[in-house]
Amino acid sequence: MAKPPTGFTTIDEYIATFPTEIQTILQEIRAAIREVVPDAEEKISYQMPTFYLHGNLVHFAAFKNHIGFYPTPTGIEAFQERLSQYKGAKGSVQFPLDQPMPLDLIRDITKFRVDEAIQRKGRAKT
Repeated sequence: MAKPPTGFTTIDEYIATFPTEIQTILQEIRAAIREVVPDAEEKISYQMPTFYLHGNLVHFAAFKNHIGFYPTPTGIEAFQERLSQYKGAKGSVQFPLDQPMPLDLIRDITKFRVDEAIQRKGRAKT
């Protein structure tokens, strides 16, 4: 898969640059996140689809062999055991394209990040 162009302004534009089978996976991830946080703003940040609620919640992006999911270091730490089968780093995880997407895990991590964002916003008011 060739590297997609940059300069997207919407998640739809980003997804449209990929082959149909990758578009389907990206739409499934988007829908899973949207189920958890229907009120989040969709935007492009760091040239990746991003969900925003009181700050960036999660980002995701397609690559040649995997989907990168970026829930910040706290999202990775909180789900370290469930993420142990995947490659990753401090704030990211790679979900291989040749395996089913762990949509339940993506939902759970997103819910965790929403809870963090709400707590952070509550602390900011006090």
